[in-house]
Parts: sequence; C-alpha cells; structure tokens
Amino acid sequence: MKKLKFFFIGLIPGLAIVFFVLNKKGASCSGYLPNSRVIAETLSKEFKYSEEFKGEMTALKIDEKFLKDSIITNGKVDFDKSHAQKKPCPDYLLVYPKENPTYEITFEKCEETTTLNSLKKLK
Repeated sequence: MKKLKFFFIGLIPGLAIVFFVLNKKGASCSGYLPNSRVIAETLSKEFKYSEEFKGEMTALKIDEKFLKDSIITNGKVDFDKSHAQKKPCPDYLLVYPKENPTYEITFEKCEETTTLNSLKKLK
C-alpha cells in the first residue's frame, strides 16, 4: 500500500508537468488518428483538379482558399465509402462539416499529388 501511495505522489505531479509543457508548445495527439493523418497528408501534396471538380467549384462559388482552409481541413473522411488500401493511389470520400454534412468530395491521394475528382452539395 505504501508503494502505491508513493507511485501516485509521483504520477500526478508528473502528469501535470507534462500536460503544461506540451500544452505550452502547442503539441497535440490528435494528429495520430486516421482522419487527421489522411487530411494532413492530403494538404501537404500538390493539388490537381478534374474538369468536373473545377466546374462544380465555379457553380457553387467555392474558391481554393475556402476549399483547403475549411472543407478539407475541417472535413471528415468516410472510411466506409473510401478505398484506403487501393494501390497505387488510394481514394477517399470526405464530408464537410462533420455533423450534418453539406459538401462531399472524392479525391485520390497519390505519392506526390492529390487529385480532386468530384464535389457535391448535399443540401
């Protein structure tokens, strides 16, 4: 029982110190989840747009900044409707926003480029 007491006396302040140090540096563990990893990798690649995608962007009056900063960055990848294991370029379906989606994007994430194939407005 004494050992357990000493363990918690060290564990609790240690966790608090680690939490404050990491919080100050802006570190987070959210980047390790599959959704975050796919989005981060997608944003790091060169974007290519299909003709269909360009037409939908124009029709819906969506610019590239809104697409990257809001739709893709804050979107949610639907892994049930995606083909993440497809070689050489997995394709994904992304919805935005996460709750009550308004937009749906399909894209292929290759080695050096991301090809955006279709954009649909759901509502």
